[in-house]
Amino acid sequence: MIQKQQLSLLNRADEACDLLRSHIDNQHVVRIISHNDADGLTSAGIFANAISKAGGKFHITILPRLRDSNVKELTKSRYKLFIFSDMGSGNLESISKLSGDVIIADHHQFPEDVDPEMQVDYKKIVHVNPHIFNVDGTKEVSGSGLSYLSVHDYGYYELAGLALTGACGDMQLKNGPQGINKLILDEAVEHNTMEVKNELKLAYSNTQPLHKSIAYTYTPVIKGLSGFVDETSEFLDKHNIPKDKLLHQLTDDEYDTLKHELTSINEDIFGEIYTIPNIRRELTNVEEYANLLNACGKNKEYTAAISIEMGKYKQMEFAQSLLSKYSSNMQNGIEWIKREGSIQEENIQYIYTEDKEQKQIAAAVSSIGIELGILPDKPILSLMKMDNLIKVSSRTTDNMVEKGVNLGVIMNQASNNFNGSGGGHNIAAGATIPYDQKDNFIHLVNEMVEYQINN
Repeated sequence: MIQKQQLSLLNRADEACDLLRSHIDNQHVVRIISHNDADGLTSAGIFANAISKAGGKFHITILPRLRDSNVKELTKSRYKLFIFSDMGSGNLESISKLSGDVIIADHHQFPEDVDPEMQVDYKKIVHVNPHIFNVDGTKEVSGSGLSYLSVHDYGYYELAGLALTGACGDMQLKNGPQGINKLILDEAVEHNTMEVKNELKLAYSNTQPLHKSIAYTYTPVIKGLSGFVDETSEFLDKHNIPKDKLLHQLTDDEYDTLKHELTSINEDIFGEIYTIPNIRRELTNVEEYANLLNACGKNKEYTAAISIEMGKYKQMEFAQSLLSKYSSNMQNGIEWIKREGSIQEENIQYIYTEDKEQKQIAAAVSSIGIELGILPDKPILSLMKMDNLIKVSSRTTDNMVEKGVNLGVIMNQASNNFNGSGGGHNIAAGATIPYDQKDNFIHLVNEMVEYQINN
């Protein structure tokens, strides 16, 4: 049953679809601005596919972070409709100054001192954000889900796979789809555009040999194997399971043996996986699809990502090479965390890097480090030097959120103290600050976490 808050969000998304339709009907080129991770890339891909299917045209820009300066650049253009997907809720004031109509499909928290229902007399702003309606944007719907809802009235149910791929990329499916994500999945299954299967939940299972696939699986953690390639090879040899095969190449007996041994370590390794039918094998599993898009995003190969999402596979081999490198970098990152750990403050911990490859995976491996028990269970900041700036990615656990930690609020308020910018979710958020304020920022965040926990 659809709850009242969910229905309000769905109605708001219908308003966005009506606005989009009116601009397509008037042959206006739609300007799409989206984030560079899997959720942002699928968000852009959903809008691009829908506009194309409806006979419209679009122009996409992918950004690692939306700054007011980026929006200011857009004020010089003459587009009639701007779409911000998986971003925009933190930039409402600058977005309100654009000359055209605006759709914002964003699941991040908006600043506490800004009216999320902001309107301007001479244009329409449709803000599709779950937090306006007390729907959880951290667990129940992602940017891609909101983008899908914002084109839902067209009936392009085949785009649901992209919506769930984005949600998976934002770690919203790790305990199964909830809320709006569940509504999207159920409807897609009904229309035969998605399938739910019970399977071993191994990472990269369609592209990596088994010994790497198991070692690269961190959700859920397979104790003694996750993060350990050599130990995984020994484990497979011990049970006479060919380590160089892909998962789907195993015989029934080999698969049953593997399932028995892995579930004896962690029973959660076998369960529901969410797949997209009638698509290339490498993309059927939404987790693998999300990993591929993340690899493209980390390497700024946005055209490859969007092309693949639109069913054009000329750059598929190139994208897979990026994925292979990305997965290896992730494993190297785990070794880095094992070797060096994190720098401990009383209430937080942090890692710092200037290395190009470590910057790509720092945020992800910091979370995995906590999952694996390498790092303690308290909020972690990944600090990455970018010229005279520091890019900050913060992560924490459900346990710390239940204690009162809200990283979205902390990143927004702490970065503003140092002429930076930031925001996000309670469990994951980001910021950009001046390099010379790094130590002051860490000190303030440490104090803010303590305050949130104690109040």
